[in-house]
Amino acid sequence: MAIDTTTSPTTPTGAQLDDPRLSARDKLVLFVLCAAQFMVALDFSVLNVALPELGTDLGMSRSALQWAVTAFALSSGGFLLLFGRVGDLYGRRKLFLTGLALFGGASLLATLAWDPASFLAGRALQGLGAAAIVPTGMSLLTTTFPEGPARDRALGISGTLLSLGFTVGMVAGGVLTDALGWRSTMALLSVFALIVLPLAPGLLPESRTPQRPRLDVPGAVTVTTGLLSLIYALSTAADHGFGRADVITALIAGVALLSAFAVVESRSQAPLVSLPMLRRRTVAWGNVGGLVTFSMMSTVVFVLTLYLQEILHLSAFQTGLVFGVQGVLSAVAGSYAAKVIGRFGARRTLVGSLAGQGALIAALLGLNAHTWSVWLATAAVSLASMCHLGAIISYGLTVTSGVPDEEQGLATGLVTSTQQVGITVGIPLLGVLATTSGDLLAGVHTVLALDAAIVLAAAVLVGLGLRVRRTAQDTP
Repeated sequence: MAIDTTTSPTTPTGAQLDDPRLSARDKLVLFVLCAAQFMVALDFSVLNVALPELGTDLGMSRSALQWAVTAFALSSGGFLLLFGRVGDLYGRRKLFLTGLALFGGASLLATLAWDPASFLAGRALQGLGAAAIVPTGMSLLTTTFPEGPARDRALGISGTLLSLGFTVGMVAGGVLTDALGWRSTMALLSVFALIVLPLAPGLLPESRTPQRPRLDVPGAVTVTTGLLSLIYALSTAADHGFGRADVITALIAGVALLSAFAVVESRSQAPLVSLPMLRRRTVAWGNVGGLVTFSMMSTVVFVLTLYLQEILHLSAFQTGLVFGVQGVLSAVAGSYAAKVIGRFGARRTLVGSLAGQGALIAALLGLNAHTWSVWLATAAVSLASMCHLGAIISYGLTVTSGVPDEEQGLATGLVTSTQQVGITVGIPLLGVLATTSGDLLAGVHTVLALDAAIVLAAAVLVGLGLRVRRTAQDTP
């Protein structure tokens, strides 16, 4: 996903390279773009604490509840690269507005869902809308605010609101579910879209890649269908085992299609993913760290939601408060992250954050059926989330460090794609081990043990990968 960083007559004059102050119009543009990203972040968390009530109301089994999360993440992760490139070629503003409209309509469908199929259809369509909003919104932000202090400030505000969106989603989900039922969580997203959509057309300038290269159709088809096939196979296997014909077929197809994608990209003149860029050590190992921190933390949140409500019998509101503490401490970590990275560097911060996240997840193995465990859960997941936020910020900086200006768009696209794919694969890979276990507590312990082991192993591998002797290509 290439980002055009050239300015145009519609670029706000207040966002100058050497002046971080934002004009009134800049602030309105930033509000619209951040509000849309906030809405998507809200969607990742607002439903989590409502899952048990949703399952009872719609008749979904515990093992089927993962699809309430996976249906959204699957479509958003699967189509992210394609929609990002379509926006580059045919207009980011146009696709951004289309994504907002689709997201709002899909949220209304999920609100009014009458059975599991209609609800999951709404969630999948929400994911498609998010796949259009996320990359085009980030591209519009970087093209509106030129590189320098103004863009740094805009990106800092955007990142803070993304973290805040997850926190608000957990707390709001608990409050709304207890007061009005799970449907109110989806209705909130519809209202949000209705507020943002009318403001966007008059504020956002159109933006596209000036060269207008051809769309890499073979690359788009192979990566999208490959991701969809692989995630379908993993999710279905968790419920029915790997022996089913459709699971085996989807696994083989997924691996074959993603392999074909790599071949296609190596020969494409305008690839969706730059393979030479992936050969940069900072890009490759930084994205490994990002993939692990996102996938493993989303899994922890999923299984802890089930644990708190089904084993400790906390209400949705009480569960939301647990994750509210997590979000507050994450926001605190975000405010100090720049200082930590400035002192130790992005690479050391990434490795240290992964190690801390893994160790604190391992501490959750002390959870049991006694009510005091809620304090352990709150403390450990909150501190793990602080490390998680440090990993998020430092992996983005690691990936984009030393990348030439003309390739920053591709690097940023990889960062965003890693985030979405990470959120997509974590729950199908590990979370379902808890939902399909006959003993839920034992299943939660199994997931947490594997989760911690993967994060700690990633910390070691990323540390080794980033310690190799730097070449001119890798030097930030």
